[in-house]
Amino acid sequence: MKVMIAAAGTGGHINPGIAIANKIKEEEKDSEIIFIGTNRGLENDLVPRAGYELKTIDAYGLSKKISIENIKKMFKTAKGYGEAKKIIKEFKPDIVIGTGGYICGATIMAAHKLKIPTILHESNAFPGKAVKMLAKKTDCILVSFEDAIPRIKNAKKVVYTGTPIKITKQKYSEEEKIDKKRKIGFDEKKPIVLVFGGSQGAQAINETIIGIAKKKLNKDYQIMWATGPKQYDLIKEKMEQEDLNINNIKNMKIVPYIYNMEEIMNLADIIVARSGAMTITEISNLGKPSILVPLPNVSNDHQLYNAKVLEKVNAAKIILNKDLTDEKLNLEITNIVSYERVMEKMGKNAEKMAVNDVENKIYKQIKETQKEMGRI
Repeated sequence: MKVMIAAAGTGGHINPGIAIANKIKEEEKDSEIIFIGTNRGLENDLVPRAGYELKTIDAYGLSKKISIENIKKMFKTAKGYGEAKKIIKEFKPDIVIGTGGYICGATIMAAHKLKIPTILHESNAFPGKAVKMLAKKTDCILVSFEDAIPRIKNAKKVVYTGTPIKITKQKYSEEEKIDKKRKIGFDEKKPIVLVFGGSQGAQAINETIIGIAKKKLNKDYQIMWATGPKQYDLIKEKMEQEDLNINNIKNMKIVPYIYNMEEIMNLADIIVARSGAMTITEISNLGKPSILVPLPNVSNDHQLYNAKVLEKVNAAKIILNKDLTDEKLNLEITNIVSYERVMEKMGKNAEKMAVNDVENKIYKQIKETQKEMGRI
């Protein structure tokens, strides 16, 4: 099988694409798979690192605002459509799969024009512009959350599959938990709150945790905090201004990035984070209570809709970015970690939202779509 995967921009778009590629390779070892992206996003690092060829085209997200810059992007994106069409004609894929980002528009449109079977995977609870625009032209749309299904109009076919992720639930014994906590330098008896804002960090969350450290609010819980590599030095400087040593704060470990995220997420008692689709999926699969701070000013407020997937089943608390303060966050954390039953109940509610066997479901739809389009 020859497969082209369109994925660009962030890890939330690219990693599901790589997971799908890996599943296809597992099932059909002689498959040929290439990715199509831009020369600007994380795909330039993640795709070659995963062992796949990346071809690039010009493609941009477009705003409704009329400006010279936007007009230039429109012309470049139109050119990208032609580039995508050329790559498809040369590679001759059996199917084209889009996993997110503005790259999908040009690529799926070109594949549709050339009568190649197409699939789109939508990670967010509120589908993006590309999915809505391409709904009629895509042969099958796969969604991560059931909430997304009624929000996609005029689609030929929508299937709830979930999102493939790397992080899985680990069953550590009590002895293993204690040993791992001690190696981090944590008290094994106090709850661990994991705080992160995605690979780049989240400034509002970071400012709030500085406040918690300054006021010593986390006396009854420990914080494992990933600031994001680009913000670490700035936070270190701000803490020095408050006479705080970033490497020596009681009940707090601060790092730019967590490389053993699967282990730390499994050890954590509660997670404080943004509400990207991948994060929501990971929290659900691990069965962890969470406090979610949706990133504002993103398309269709999709992070808020993602967070509501867990909030509506009492698995998460939402604090809007504009309402986030150190006192408020501390109160929400304390209200959860102080009661073991509350943590346990929230965790079980989160786990109810987990989707099992995701890769197999996606692979099944790939084969079914090819069959329906007469390609098998």
